[in-house]
Amino acid sequence: MTDSAPFDQALEAALGAGTRPPVGRYRLDLASGKWAWSDEVYTMHGFKPGEILPTTELMLSHKHPDDRARVDGILHDAARTGEAFSSVHRIFDAQGTVRTIAVTGQGRRDPESGDVCELVGYFIDVTEAQKEVAQREATRSIRASAERRAAIEQAKGVLMVAFSVDAEKAFQHLRHASNLANVPVRDLAAWLVQWFSRPGLTAFPSPEEITGFLAAPSPPEDPQLMAG
Repeated sequence: MTDSAPFDQALEAALGAGTRPPVGRYRLDLASGKWAWSDEVYTMHGFKPGEILPTTELMLSHKHPDDRARVDGILHDAARTGEAFSSVHRIFDAQGTVRTIAVTGQGRRDPESGDVCELVGYFIDVTEAQKEVAQREATRSIRASAERRAAIEQAKGVLMVAFSVDAEKAFQHLRHASNLANVPVRDLAAWLVQWFSRPGLTAFPSPEEITGFLAAPSPPEDPQLMAG
């Protein structure tokens, strides 16, 4: 019933983003179908506090179409079992902006009948937190891409000197060796640069030595490679 993994990730993102995410309370009376929202929940949905009467139909209408059936199923299960639940899903607020909301809650039972009579819990707006996480991931990806390009350029330089060829021919050497060894060019380039920079190297490797490495490339952590 719960989406605990994405829920936990969203909360970790929110807590790690350095800003306090908006949190609002809600209560759903199962007998009447009436919702009670705190001011924060109205704001998350793009309304002024008290501007509209929250209903299950209204709430579901704001859910992203790809998430709506899942959220509806979670609410039905919670109303039936009263068990604690959590979910992360997208909504469209009243202005049409997509927001990412984490929801947690549990059922309360009527003390006389023992039936689940209401659901209570919290809405947490993790939109900005997820944006920050996405930006960090994009920055990390760009940095990694730059590092791979740098390794390829360095490897090309080694091959240009070793074989007295231009940059295009050097890259052809690298790509040919990559195809034969079934190793991505970026990895082969990094291995070559680290092999070329290994401790104890006192002279520029000969073309034969470089050809031998390219014929049977190994990652730098390989003990045989480090032994040279």
